[in-house]
Amino acid sequence: QVQLVESGGGLVQAGGSLRLSCGASGRTFSTYVMGWFRQAPGKEREFVATISRNGEVTYCVDSVKGRFIISRDNAKNTVYLQMNSLKPEDTAVYYCAAAPIQAIRALTTLHREYDYWGQGTQVIVSS
Repeated sequence: QVQLVESGGGLVQAGGSLRLSCGASGRTFSTYVMGWFRQAPGKEREFVATISRNGEVTYCVDSVKGRFIISRDNAKNTVYLQMNSLKPEDTAVYYCAAAPIQAIRALTTLHREYDYWGQGTQVIVSS
């Protein structure tokens, strides 16, 4: 079990930036592949970005490539999502999540493979 708490959300103008943080409890943070998901009003939760256990491999959805950067600091038990050039369509509740997948796999985009979730943090991008 790992507990996750997101922070850093807020209201920002289009074109602006925000950095989300997700702090994790426990001593096993580095064993989890981490991910960020988001859920806009009236929409299903969607994958945004994922990062490998050691931070060496990352992947993000096409709609945020070149704008968002996922990173992690295992010494601080924290994963980050740097969001630049924000657009109104980025407005959503953002969730971090942890996936205890097999070590042979570096990362995952799949909802079902993330077992632990934070409470979410709201991001609102005004036009």
